[in-house]
Amino acid sequence: MLLHLLQQLKPRFDWQLQAVHVHHQISLHADHWADFCAQLCAAYAIPFQLERIDITPLRGQGVEAAARHLRYQAFAKHATDFLLLAHHADDQAETLLLQLLRGTGVKGAAAMPLLAQRECTWLRPLLNVTRSEIVAYARAQNLAWIEDDSNTDTRYARNFLRLKVMPVLAEKFPAYRQTLTRSAQHFAEAASLLDELAALDAVQSIVGETLLLSALQALSASRAKNLLRYFLQQRSAPMPQAVQLDELLAQLLSARDDACVCVDFAGWQVRRYQGAVYAQRALPDCAASLSLPWQNEAVVFWSPLNTQLHFLVTHGQGISLAKLARAPVTLRLRQGGETLRPAAKSATRTLKNLLQEQGVPPWLRARLPLLYCGEELVGVAGLITADFQANAEEAGVEIEWR
Repeated sequence: MLLHLLQQLKPRFDWQLQAVHVHHQISLHADHWADFCAQLCAAYAIPFQLERIDITPLRGQGVEAAARHLRYQAFAKHATDFLLLAHHADDQAETLLLQLLRGTGVKGAAAMPLLAQRECTWLRPLLNVTRSEIVAYARAQNLAWIEDDSNTDTRYARNFLRLKVMPVLAEKFPAYRQTLTRSAQHFAEAASLLDELAALDAVQSIVGETLLLSALQALSASRAKNLLRYFLQQRSAPMPQAVQLDELLAQLLSARDDACVCVDFAGWQVRRYQGAVYAQRALPDCAASLSLPWQNEAVVFWSPLNTQLHFLVTHGQGISLAKLARAPVTLRLRQGGETLRPAAKSATRTLKNLLQEQGVPPWLRARLPLLYCGEELVGVAGLITADFQANAEEAGVEIEWR
């Protein structure tokens, strides 16, 4: 129906339509569905894209959650201004009930938004239209469609609600779709206000990529939790369960000043260091013996930090390229006991003390890329030993990671 409506409206607007079908490779009929969609788009003269996904590696999350996650990834691959989805009022009512039954917070109870900003703008234009209205329109327009046979499988929570619970609700509350949709809108407004409050609290408390611990300590428990949730959202971290969030906040606030707090959840880590809260993806294991040759590449992937190192050619600053030519250049990890003389007239210092003065968090110090020329330590994290600093006449190189 959505495709038909857009096709009917297309002559009135300067639209370029393209249809995307996600092939989940779950149903035995999935190939037939894909063929049906391709033929339909051909009849409409609308470009058609097929995206195949394999949920097997993510089955531990549950079939529905894994399929949804990979479906969103497939959508994100397409450069577009708007992505239109055909969720309707029945879907919205089911989503709200599912979220409430899972004990969700205000954001979850907002269910599906009419508009959402992701890689592009997501729009659900049928969110206030009921399924019965959609079916009536499709029949009136002689549209063909396919029913997914899994829709009758009540082992899925959504199907159980749709087939077993909603008909009973309709007997007593015939307008439940509209009222539940209205409730979702109220929750969405409340969630928006909480975000606005968190944004106000964040002005003085989120500095760069960290959250000041003193800001959390100064707020009430519920407001501190709201700010912490907002901070994690800004870092694109997955949202912890309510119990996890409570425990996370408690550990951050109650630990000793010199304690090394690290809380793991969903492949992320939240840490506390020098009065600040850090949130980042959990870093991969790495061998202490790692040694990576550098042969003038502009970009090198540094696995201990799961990031790219960018070697920027400079003049009169950075590391002298001429001096690096004396011996093979490698990138290595700290082994302990390294020393460095950061200026010609300064004393040789331990790398441990220099990194502490630089404010480098302890969990990163062991993963920083140390640049060696032969067996001589050249530099790390913006520090360059005096003997390898480029003079005003020399070409140099600086290392950044992003």
